[in-house]
Amino acid sequence: MAKKYFVRYGDGYGAEMTMDEIREEILLGTQDAAERGQIPPLTAEEQEHLLEICTMPAKFVTVEPGKEVVMTNDEGTLKVSVRCGLSIDRTTALLINEKILCMDSAELAHIDYSYKPIKGIIHDEVCAMHHAQLNTIIPVFYGAMPNLGLYTKPDGPVGNWAELLPAGKIAAAREAQEEAVEHSIRDIVTVAHKMYEAGADGINLDTVGASGDADALAAFRAVKKIREMHPDFAIELGMAGEFILGMHGGLQFEGKTLAGLYPHEQVKLAEAAGVTIFGPTVNTNSSQSFPWNIARVCTFVKACSEVSNIPIHPNVGMGVCGMPLTDAVPLDAASRADKALVEICKIDGL
Repeated sequence: MAKKYFVRYGDGYGAEMTMDEIREEILLGTQDAAERGQIPPLTAEEQEHLLEICTMPAKFVTVEPGKEVVMTNDEGTLKVSVRCGLSIDRTTALLINEKILCMDSAELAHIDYSYKPIKGIIHDEVCAMHHAQLNTIIPVFYGAMPNLGLYTKPDGPVGNWAELLPAGKIAAAREAQEEAVEHSIRDIVTVAHKMYEAGADGINLDTVGASGDADALAAFRAVKKIREMHPDFAIELGMAGEFILGMHGGLQFEGKTLAGLYPHEQVKLAEAAGVTIFGPTVNTNSSQSFPWNIARVCTFVKACSEVSNIPIHPNVGMGVCGMPLTDAVPLDAASRADKALVEICKIDGL
């Protein structure tokens, strides 16, 4: 009987597969990504390398000494305090990231992780950033999401395209998204400017495109304005999904239609806008195996890395970039995903 190896599925469920079965999953995964993104699949050598990573006997695997990449996080102050249930201040959470978890940079964030509500309490967030900078050594970013949906009625000023589109009101839905873009840009730029003055080492636009192509347009245009205001400010931009949803369908940035763009195309627009660090995202399919998912991830991220002129820091949180869709990501899957991204995709950070 052929030897079987422990693997997981995208929902974290454990299973066993033979080496031939894992090899087949890797092949199917890379072919799926190549077809969707119109990019080359992993080479036979890279597929064998990925097979080796997936079948390593250790529960936790890592890269060779000297091949490490930098580690950062988004929403880090909330993950240590709020999500772990620890009664500590956000700036204390930053110190834990720095002195205990050994992160290379970290992010100060508010529990309402979107630029629209942050703008209303920016005076308090500026004080928190001042305090954070006085107590930390590593670079500290400030981060939040564009989250274009917050600008819709009844809480926001524009129509809700999620209601207008099903009703067949296409023109009204598009107009609402275009108006929301302008509101979002003002809020993002205002927060970024205040954080720059407060001494932040950078700004992070997280989960870009979550509300579709208008959400992505707001982020790219906001980055361009921030770069014009502060040429020396670090700007990180992380995507919400592997391709940009065409909720509007007709929006463009730098002459490029946003709807349907995959990571290797997204990064070129990020560069044009003035982004310093780009975070590609590849969605985890919870019903498929880890080998299938990580093969897709490596196919997309490798193509992104090869064309990028700026550092690539893939988003490796729950449910993206090979990580199972669970609150507590299993180390066996997490470490193998990280190792594959570093060694096959030649990424710059995680």
